[in-house]
Amino acid sequence: MTIDSDVQAEDPREPTDRLLRDLRTRPEGLSHREAARRLVVHGPNELSRRRQGNWATRLLRQFTHPLALLLWLAAALAVISGTTVLGIAIVTVIVLNAALAFLQERQAERAVEALAGYLSAKAKVIRDGTRTVVEARDVVPGDILLVEEGDRVPADLRMLHGAVEVDLSTLTGESLPAYRAADLTDVDGSLLDARDLLFSGTSCTGGETTGVVFATGMRTELGRIAALSQRVGRDESPLEKQVKRVAWLIALVAVGVGAAFLPLGAFIAGLPLTDAANFAIGLLVANVPEGLLPTITLALAVGVRVLARSGAVVKRLSAVETLGSTSVICTDKTGTLTQNRMRVTEVWTPAGDFEPERAPGSPAASSLAETLASCTSAEFDPDHPGTATGDPTEIALLRTAAAWGADVSLARRDRRRVRLFHFDPALRLMSTVDDEGGGKSVNTKGAPEEVLARATRIVTADGSSRPLGPADRVELTELITRYASRGLRLLAIARRDLRPDEPVPGNREDAERDLVLLGVVAMFDPPRPEVADAVARCHTAGVRLVVVTGDHPLTAAEIARQVGIARNGSTVITGADLDAMSEEKLDELLGDGQELIFARTSPEAKLRIADALRAQGNVVAMTGDGVNDAPALRRADIGVAMGRAGTDVARESATMVLTDDNFATIVSAVEEGRRVYDNVRKFIVYIFAHATPEVVPFLLFALSGGQIPLPLTVLQILAIDLGTETLPALALGREPAEPGLMRRPPRRRTAGVIDARMLGRAWGLLGGVSTVLVLGGFFLTLLAGGWYPGAPVGEGQPLHHLWEQATTMTFLGIVACQLGTAFAARTQHASLRAIGFFSNRLLLWGIVFEVLFAAAVVTLPPLRHVFGTALPSARDLALLPLFALLVWGADELWRWRGRSRTERRLG
Repeated sequence: MTIDSDVQAEDPREPTDRLLRDLRTRPEGLSHREAARRLVVHGPNELSRRRQGNWATRLLRQFTHPLALLLWLAAALAVISGTTVLGIAIVTVIVLNAALAFLQERQAERAVEALAGYLSAKAKVIRDGTRTVVEARDVVPGDILLVEEGDRVPADLRMLHGAVEVDLSTLTGESLPAYRAADLTDVDGSLLDARDLLFSGTSCTGGETTGVVFATGMRTELGRIAALSQRVGRDESPLEKQVKRVAWLIALVAVGVGAAFLPLGAFIAGLPLTDAANFAIGLLVANVPEGLLPTITLALAVGVRVLARSGAVVKRLSAVETLGSTSVICTDKTGTLTQNRMRVTEVWTPAGDFEPERAPGSPAASSLAETLASCTSAEFDPDHPGTATGDPTEIALLRTAAAWGADVSLARRDRRRVRLFHFDPALRLMSTVDDEGGGKSVNTKGAPEEVLARATRIVTADGSSRPLGPADRVELTELITRYASRGLRLLAIARRDLRPDEPVPGNREDAERDLVLLGVVAMFDPPRPEVADAVARCHTAGVRLVVVTGDHPLTAAEIARQVGIARNGSTVITGADLDAMSEEKLDELLGDGQELIFARTSPEAKLRIADALRAQGNVVAMTGDGVNDAPALRRADIGVAMGRAGTDVARESATMVLTDDNFATIVSAVEEGRRVYDNVRKFIVYIFAHATPEVVPFLLFALSGGQIPLPLTVLQILAIDLGTETLPALALGREPAEPGLMRRPPRRRTAGVIDARMLGRAWGLLGGVSTVLVLGGFFLTLLAGGWYPGAPVGEGQPLHHLWEQATTMTFLGIVACQLGTAFAARTQHASLRAIGFFSNRLLLWGIVFEVLFAAAVVTLPPLRHVFGTALPSARDLALLPLFALLVWGADELWRWRGRSRTERRLG
């Protein structure tokens, strides 16, 4: 088979045989080699995306955020006051800070973009006559594509077999699903109105179909009309919004303080106007935490990468912060709490109990095996069991059917199938109509109570049937209760032979009636071994767990008991109970804080539960995997979709996708969210703590009327804020989780990232101790050199060099205090010994850089000239390690007192 560069039908509505000819394909599909050639010719099946603006535009944004605008103001004031060198220095700081922020933001964007590899969409195609799963981007024109319930349609295709309901809202805006079938070959109207065509970007909400792809990528209707937004933006985290508001507050405070002290210095203290202007500029610069915003962005991006490596793919930066405040997790059971490795353990029939792996040789058992082989959408080859695809429950049933002698081949099933009624999560039933040669029959499986409600007869040992009487129903109810109480998942199996003159049922109500019960299959899906520990971590962290499952109440309760949920007794609410419950009663039930189990619930119930919990102020994480779960996943604060078992629709609706479908991964994600939030607070404390020792020297200078010289120059402040401060702050964003992190209750939804206690610690404790120490070092140097209040220290004066040594001592003192603050800020509650001195190696390297940079500023002649430094005496330098120790020690003592008060209160 060969192709040319124009392999695409002019009209996809032409007769099927002509369309297949024009596309040079056949119902058996393309060969792998041919598909690879077409991929080269037509390119990947994806929409081309516009870039998010050029790099110059993004870089320009870094010059206009509030803190940068504040520095621009300081630079303008410096030039106006005649200190052009200072103005140039501040502009240099703005440029360097913008470049650093730009690089960090770009790194954050790349971290999020890299997650596309984890969430790449899949497509089911027929290649070389075999059903194969490929990347959606590798689908090519001429591929034979299979679309099932929950799939996102990856390309434009003409249906060849089957019928589906499809959500066309991405193309037409119509919210109601539309019915599409291969036999509805209308030719009138627009292409989008054709009822035998499916289009890229739409979602299959029911049914299944096979079709031939006629357009991919930008040649699809989606590509032509640009219905899907081409612009991908980065959501701004609520945390970033809070910090931006704080940045504006800092800017207003800095401008206000500078404006207030400019006349104070000029008119009250009697300073020259130039000195008063420098004083005001110094206050502005000292109040600006230049690296705050980019550091937060990078910390969130690091959290996203960490979560991805642990199996939780987060789609946006803002979710990392929200995860940390999760207070309720609504979790499914199958595949999340359990391993989703279903195994049939017992099979009951009226002829007796049988082992699932040994053929019983009973006519009743043979009928049950034939129904299991027919009523399924999974694929299982007994000779190659490792290649099975489909729902794990159906695979387990097919394994038993094969062991009992039934033909479970896909070819036989497709050849006999007349109609398929997909599993309905509300009815909890699935049925097929099959042509068995001698006649047609309805084959049904589903929840035992639903099947029993539709059954009127029961099979006998010889394969015939008799009426299903009240005594039978009592016996079956007892059997189901006994199985379910052991944590087994149950399915009842039934069938109905159609009369020769009876038409094929057109709806499931006509099909699923007057059934003959064949038996009950009991399966066991063992809990994941790591879930019990994860549940215990939730309990210590104050995170409430609510199980929402479609399984039997007793089965759900037993699995919940095994993993430690609802430790004080299981309150189980069935779907019927929930439907009959008023909103007030539901609010009362959810408001008492106990852990609940909602069983036999529909996916729509998840939406109601999520709404009620959020209305009570909870931050809700909700799991789901089906099409009908999408509304609840979108409504929850954190929608969690299953990456393996979940549908494409669920994954697209969710905020986070679990690549391992594991409940323990959700708990790890909550812990990571808390860690990231804590680390943001840690480096804010670190950055804010240095504002006090930078601002107070200027106040001292102004209030003394110039009798005390400036203890610190503006350029030295810039060297601290941009040079020595940045890397340790970034390293604090990588700090490991603090001990006790998951023993604290979730933070309130309304809690701000910056609070009074935090500011008191930063500005008062750490900043206050640092201020006393650095001013002590400044005065000690001056007084030891013969200075007295009011002595001139200007350039050319005998004490000028001494003043340079003293300001250098202030500069080095702040750097030394930064070291102590860095280690103090590593924890909010625990002691440094609890987390380990060497546990954050990035911080140690940041401190090495900080020390080397400070040493260069005071020893290298070019830098000494720029920053006005002079090396202090060896005696003065010997005091610097003590500064770091005292700052850290004061905070360590404060934290120890806090822990002691907490222990007394709890004790």
